[in-house]
Amino acid sequence: MAEIKKANGLIDWLDQRLAVRSLTKVLMTEYWIPKNINFLWAMGVLLLVLFSMLFISGLFLLMYYKPDVNLAFDSVNYTIMTEVAYGWLWRNIHAVSASMVFLIIYIHMFVGIYYGSYKQGREMIWITGMLLFVLFSAEAFSGYMLPWGQMSYWAAVVITNLFGGIPFIGPDIVEWIRGDYSVADATLTRFFMLHVCLLPVLIMAVIAIHFYSLRIPHVNNAEGEKLDFEAEAQKYLEGKKKESKVIPFWPAFLSKDIFVIFVFLALFFYLACFNFNFALDPINFDPANNLKTPAHIYPEWYFLWSYEVLRGFFFSSSFGLAMFGLANVIFFILPFLDRSPVVAPAHKRPAFFAWFAVLLIDMIVLTIYGKLPPEGINVWIGCIASSVFIALFIILPLITKNEKAGGNQ
Repeated sequence: MAEIKKANGLIDWLDQRLAVRSLTKVLMTEYWIPKNINFLWAMGVLLLVLFSMLFISGLFLLMYYKPDVNLAFDSVNYTIMTEVAYGWLWRNIHAVSASMVFLIIYIHMFVGIYYGSYKQGREMIWITGMLLFVLFSAEAFSGYMLPWGQMSYWAAVVITNLFGGIPFIGPDIVEWIRGDYSVADATLTRFFMLHVCLLPVLIMAVIAIHFYSLRIPHVNNAEGEKLDFEAEAQKYLEGKKKESKVIPFWPAFLSKDIFVIFVFLALFFYLACFNFNFALDPINFDPANNLKTPAHIYPEWYFLWSYEVLRGFFFSSSFGLAMFGLANVIFFILPFLDRSPVVAPAHKRPAFFAWFAVLLIDMIVLTIYGKLPPEGINVWIGCIASSVFIALFIILPLITKNEKAGGNQ
């Protein structure tokens, strides 16, 4: 047992019992970050802020929400929105946070792709990040169902039906997910449990693993420069701060993050208070009716690109379902499809930059057409964009293998 001495203040008392000084060094004051990074590297901390806001606003909403098909719609649209003091604000914060989380996730993801931040020891950072994307998607979908409006109900019908396309066991899986033969009270209860209990716990666990996975390979930088972090940290500690290429996480780097957080929060609360409609589907203000199918069923904007991949291969629903499944997992293996050892921003890798630009434009096209009715020219544009999306990942190893051989250098 360690020797406990008379403490010289609260910090010393805690340090003797919890080693808080050593912990602070490891996590904050001697955790080193490259200097040559920009504000785009603050997306991770913005996601942490947004998840905290989702969690806190969700706790307030949970006090008044009723997970029952006969009470859910009224508990959200009347009790919370009109009877509870500032209930509208908590709901707007929750809804805007849900949309903003995916906007920041997509920016975070494309920044990682652009700078090649998934290679040379950073594969686990990428994979845990993509796992968080999947968990946030499940969290968003389960939450979308809870208001029990028209789009909530029919989106649940469409999405759960997708599992019916799995050979042999599809119908059993659909019934198991719904807890009934159709989307009903048991389905709402199951999704409520997932949304408020299981998925948040999993998200917190994976966030911890994601941060831990950063410890060994360290953060990438804007030039993809390979740094000797120990040597650069020694320079910093010796007072050669201008010469050193790293800074400590606290206070130097985190102070920049805090500035970005405050700028972001100003925009966020403007949206939550004055322009929140983009996060609330007007069709969902009608109560769920299983006898009245909406003219056009579509998911939230952040799922539209993958929804369009599902619809895009209109000539075969089974093939469309297979491509939809592939589109949702293919980003996981991106570090292994990129065969080049070069870690550099995309503008220094011409062929990869072209690939990146086409991917970005294609996903925007898929998102736009995912919300349009599948009729006329929309069908063909969706088919072409879906085919391009899949083809991009097929040709990526060929493009990057040539780069490895010096073809694009």
